[in-house]
Amino acid sequence: MKLEKNHNPLLNAAWIDQLLDNRTPLEEITYETERYFKAIKKDFAMSKYSRQKKTFVQHVWSLFSEKFTIEDEEGFKSVVSGNNLYPSWKERLDREYRKLESTILDRVVVTDYGAMGDGLTDNTAAFYRAFGKGAIEVKVPAGVYLVKGLRIPSWTRLVGAGKGKTIIKLHPDAPRRTRLLTNRNYIKGNRNISVEQLTLDWNVERLGNIEKTSTGNNYSSCLTYSNLTYGWVKNVEALNPGLHCFDITSPFYNYAGDGLRGKSGSQFVWLDGVNGSGFGDDGVTTHHSDYIFVSNSHFSDPSGRAHKQGVSNSNGFEIDDGSRHVWLVNNSSARCFGGVEIKAHAESSAATGVHISGHLSVHDNRSFNFRHIGHHKKEDPQSLSAFNIRAQKLVSIEPTETALYKSSSPRSLVVSGYRNVAINRFLFIGDPNYDYKQKPAVAIQYRAECVSLTNGVIENFVTANADVSIAGGEQSANSVRIKNLLSIASAKETVKVGAESSLIHLEEVRKRSNLFYN
Repeated sequence: MKLEKNHNPLLNAAWIDQLLDNRTPLEEITYETERYFKAIKKDFAMSKYSRQKKTFVQHVWSLFSEKFTIEDEEGFKSVVSGNNLYPSWKERLDREYRKLESTILDRVVVTDYGAMGDGLTDNTAAFYRAFGKGAIEVKVPAGVYLVKGLRIPSWTRLVGAGKGKTIIKLHPDAPRRTRLLTNRNYIKGNRNISVEQLTLDWNVERLGNIEKTSTGNNYSSCLTYSNLTYGWVKNVEALNPGLHCFDITSPFYNYAGDGLRGKSGSQFVWLDGVNGSGFGDDGVTTHHSDYIFVSNSHFSDPSGRAHKQGVSNSNGFEIDDGSRHVWLVNNSSARCFGGVEIKAHAESSAATGVHISGHLSVHDNRSFNFRHIGHHKKEDPQSLSAFNIRAQKLVSIEPTETALYKSSSPRSLVVSGYRNVAINRFLFIGDPNYDYKQKPAVAIQYRAECVSLTNGVIENFVTANADVSIAGGEQSANSVRIKNLLSIASAKETVKVGAESSLIHLEEVRKRSNLFYN
């Protein structure tokens, strides 16, 4: 299987069910996953954990931060309606979209304000004339519209004629730090903005053969929502950004330390049917923001040029520093470093409260990678924030080495340092002719704790040393439960348990020597 850049992500749900050979209703699977999560979930006493002494830089960042809390004060849940799963707060978002439509005072066409979709004219001023102060729907006919970056006011819909038909492209003279589209006011914040039915081209070619395509913090992306409440991105393609295709964030990436997060994050944002490629860092990423929903989307083939060559942590979907309560549903990724990475840098709080239902990863280096950098080893402080992941219907196909990150061995799943992780209904397929160099297909490691793997199949990792490795030693993983795992024509050892790991529960772990019954 090979997912091309133009893969239609609306096919993801059907493909995932077909690959999983799934006939169980989604509502039943979701209830099952929640039951497994509650069975392994543990409330940890934070007072026991050591804290690092803050550096001067972290003290400065703390002036722009707030306390990071783990649990969802609103108590939002996953809702299943037939074959669709969504967060319960989507009903609030739908009401706000209707409010956006009713608030619009005028519907205009940008060409009536002097814009020309000829790929030559600078249309920045024409778009701003069309936007005015908001309460507007701006339609953009088919064509290529050069701009030097656009800041969208509250209560605005920007609507094109479709992906590949309407293209908003950065002007050749736009600086490297330019955000192609973003909301207008990062300080006061904005609300109720929707971007729909178009392609965003960051035009990285204008920079020539520059080594690094981004300038730091949250600049250099195709679309950035910062300090935005109620936002939509529907059926939008993003091409070749210096940093990210889509970034849902606070005004600054905040590095005040674990236990704190950036102020003024975005909240209640839905990206549906989005896709992108050629990104310098990540396809879609979230920072210091709450209640994000990404569905039916696809990212592939990053350039990795936001990083030094060979050490590019370029992920299709990255739920990053200080993010909380994010839903990922029926998405796909291909040829990225990570298909889905849930993480944080050492100097920030980890993402928490992440729900995944359906993801197809093809030829990513690490299909599913959950980690809090700097909180893995015995001498590291234990993470105050790396908690609570529910994931179901995961498919990993042939993870492979990548030039993006040369020292990273391929894996279907890695859990490092996270606690309270329930993964249910999965299929991890290796390439029987590929040299996995006696490394495991799945690694539960680096002080991960309270991890549950249930109802899964792992096959064709012939040259791996184990299908599942549970690390021992000083950085041992503990409280790991594996139930109903089938290994087919795969590694010699199905589950490898390291010395000094504790509370490991294995039930119904089976092994079969070939893909078909005799």
